[in-house]
Amino acid sequence: MSGSKPDILWAPHHMDRFVICDSELSLYHIEPVGSSDTKGGALGLSKETSTTLLAINSDTPYMKCVAWYPKYDPECLLAVGQANGRVVLTSLGQDHNSKCKDLIGKEFVPKHARQCNTLAWNPLDSNWLAAGLDKHRADFSVLIWDISSKFIPEVAVPMEKVRLSSGDIETGLVVTKPLYELGQNDACLSLSWLPRDQKLLLAGMHRNLAIFDLRNTSQKMFVNTKAVQGVTVDPHFHDRVASFFEGQVAIWDLRKFEKPVLTLTEQVKPLTKVAWCPTRTGLLATLTRDSNIIRLYDMQHTPTPIGDETEPTIIERSVQPCENYIASFAWHPQNQNRMVVVTPNRTISDFTVFERISLDWSPTTSLMWACGRHLYECTEQGETTVVEKDIATKMRQRALSRYGLDTEQVWRNHLLAGDADPQLKSLWYTLYFMKQYAEELEQRHLGNKVHLVYAGIKTIIKSSTGTNDCNRHSWNGSDRPADIVRYHSEERNLALQLCGWIKKGADIDVEPFLSSLEKEGEWERAAAVALFNLDIRRAIQILNKGSASGKGDLNLNVVAMALSGYTDEKNSLWREMCSTLRLQLNNPYLCVMFAFLTSEPGSYDGVLFQSSVAVRDRVAFACMFLSDTQLTRYIEKLTSEMKEEGNLEGILLTGLTHDGVDLMQSYVDRTGDVQTASFCMLQGFSGEVLKDSRVQYWIENYRNLLDAWRFWHKRAEFDIHRSKVDPSSKPLAQVFVSCNFCGKSISYSCSAIPHQGRGFSQYGVSGSPTKSKVTSCPGCRKPLPRCALCLINMGTPVSSCQGVGKSDEKVDLSKDKKLAQFNNWFTWCHNCRHGGHAGHMLSWFRDHIECPVSACSCKCVQLDTTGNILPAETAQT
Repeated sequence: MSGSKPDILWAPHHMDRFVICDSELSLYHIEPVGSSDTKGGALGLSKETSTTLLAINSDTPYMKCVAWYPKYDPECLLAVGQANGRVVLTSLGQDHNSKCKDLIGKEFVPKHARQCNTLAWNPLDSNWLAAGLDKHRADFSVLIWDISSKFIPEVAVPMEKVRLSSGDIETGLVVTKPLYELGQNDACLSLSWLPRDQKLLLAGMHRNLAIFDLRNTSQKMFVNTKAVQGVTVDPHFHDRVASFFEGQVAIWDLRKFEKPVLTLTEQVKPLTKVAWCPTRTGLLATLTRDSNIIRLYDMQHTPTPIGDETEPTIIERSVQPCENYIASFAWHPQNQNRMVVVTPNRTISDFTVFERISLDWSPTTSLMWACGRHLYECTEQGETTVVEKDIATKMRQRALSRYGLDTEQVWRNHLLAGDADPQLKSLWYTLYFMKQYAEELEQRHLGNKVHLVYAGIKTIIKSSTGTNDCNRHSWNGSDRPADIVRYHSEERNLALQLCGWIKKGADIDVEPFLSSLEKEGEWERAAAVALFNLDIRRAIQILNKGSASGKGDLNLNVVAMALSGYTDEKNSLWREMCSTLRLQLNNPYLCVMFAFLTSEPGSYDGVLFQSSVAVRDRVAFACMFLSDTQLTRYIEKLTSEMKEEGNLEGILLTGLTHDGVDLMQSYVDRTGDVQTASFCMLQGFSGEVLKDSRVQYWIENYRNLLDAWRFWHKRAEFDIHRSKVDPSSKPLAQVFVSCNFCGKSISYSCSAIPHQGRGFSQYGVSGSPTKSKVTSCPGCRKPLPRCALCLINMGTPVSSCQGVGKSDEKVDLSKDKKLAQFNNWFTWCHNCRHGGHAGHMLSWFRDHIECPVSACSCKCVQLDTTGNILPAETAQT
């Protein structure tokens, strides 16, 4: 390597030693910083390591290439290729055993002098050393030497291919006749033994890559290419080889040697070295001339075997081990991703390539990441604080509790949600009231108004005909007239019903609603609703009851006392004191009670814009005390606010319309709760809403979530629920059992039999339809296949077998509209095509692996990769 850039080699058996070779050989020892072995004058390689020079060998001038002996003994034997083509064995260290002494100084001299380009020790037979030389018209360029000078050739080796060394007899240290001579009238630029066979040698010749088989040296397998430099075999995949030319790297598969399976991105500058990482599968490092960057190509995802046309997936990245230009680098033989680099001025750096981190959330919200050969999981240590649960965790727990699937008592779904979210409670009560009053309208044969119920209060108010009753009412329990105007209409009554204030029917009675609020302990809200209905005595009674229970606000007695002194005089001391008391109250319902009592007629902003009061209570109040113009303006403004905030209470206003979809979109954007969005939209009356692309997106994402959680039964329930609401979503049958003879579907034909008015006996079915027995194809009447176990034609009900419970035997199939239970289903292996009744097959494969047919050795049950995966909800129970 005289006059060239230095190269670096790791010792194959000493993980803490390496050699720098240029004009001389320098042996270094590497150790951690601060260790007891560290000597004075140690050079720092990194923050953690330093190196010490152990030995220098200057006995071999004109070095062009170096190769370290692969075996442990002798441990510091190196082969040096020189500019004149000679190969010299030399040593570094203190190894003075007899074998090493006999080898040190031995020279292997070619017939004609020319430069030695590359050396390669045979990894299986360490006595063989291959040397690649420049071209000579009268000589071979690939010479394989046997470093044991006096040897007897094997009988299997053709004598004409073996030349015994005569020089070693004369001098003992010079060998002039190689064991094998290959590549006549050509140049060899790189060499690599193939690890799978002792006598296979891969050589980068002048214009081709050639594989020489030493068992028959007259023949070789080759492919024409310019990429003949730096031939190196992947240590983890011996059929994968890398080579380069100029700035381009070619990846070869020796099993398909016609062309490269991949050509890596061409670099601007010529390449000087490529090397596979010995500790990582498929990681290739490349270095270009005059560069401080090493490019890494990760072929972890390469398909095996590599297809004819499919290129492997490559992840490319660059690392910068040091600031200066890099002359060469070497991977550490054992330490993962570690390399040592050397610069042209022999500055050495120890560098570890940091692994790419693959981060992923599991479907059960566990955070995991992979780094190198390690897999990490993020866990919480110590006492976990009460933190808001992730929405995915909430949806998973709700799915287990069948959230959203209670279609009768719809309001109960908020209880299944498992948390006291007031928005969810308001949503499901709204949907319950909509369903309740829609059913009432259908019973009254007013089906044309059902859509109005699901359209929301905003549409209901807009549909008002303007025939409103405007009456002045007095306080209940008081003879004094009150200057309060209340409005009445059919649409306003429907709105009050949807708000839950009054029950269905013509009577306006809030007493049932007040009683339910008292049972739930909502004393402040109940008192406010009673006051809004001008029943001040009932409000005082509720406040006193709440105060006596000790569970309400501490100021209930004070508020009740203040209400008892109510006067409508505008300048009274009572109003002044109530205004002061209102500012000191924390409960919003107590505040709006005084706001209502102290407001001017027709001006109730203190009640309508109190955001802490439930939307349904504010809307019900507005329907009672605002004129048509004021009510429409207020509903419009409140609807816009609800849509912008994504507040589920706004569904009361928007209904399940396109406005409701907009509101739900804001809610999903804010929370990610596609579960509630999907179930909510499936409660609607109009199919147009379900066709909205956003609704379909929520539904499909929720279905995918259930599948990811392995909640396959829950997903099936959801699909059934969806098909009842939206029949168009029911998928067509994709799989059916067809007859071997006519190709018609057996199940379809059988399901049409009762409608044709023919007897079951015509089709081989005896008995009642509840015990169907179809042993022949209804289309062509040919017999169906026989069960491999019971040898009875398929279609015959199975006899009692293990796994068939009494509950299955007593099922009335006519009610379920099923031709047969699961144990009677057709089941077969997709590999050997043998099968039988599902019940019989399940019983057989509980104790066996192979097919029940005697002449068949197919291991059917092992072919089912998902057969052992249980649904997650089953595994948890």
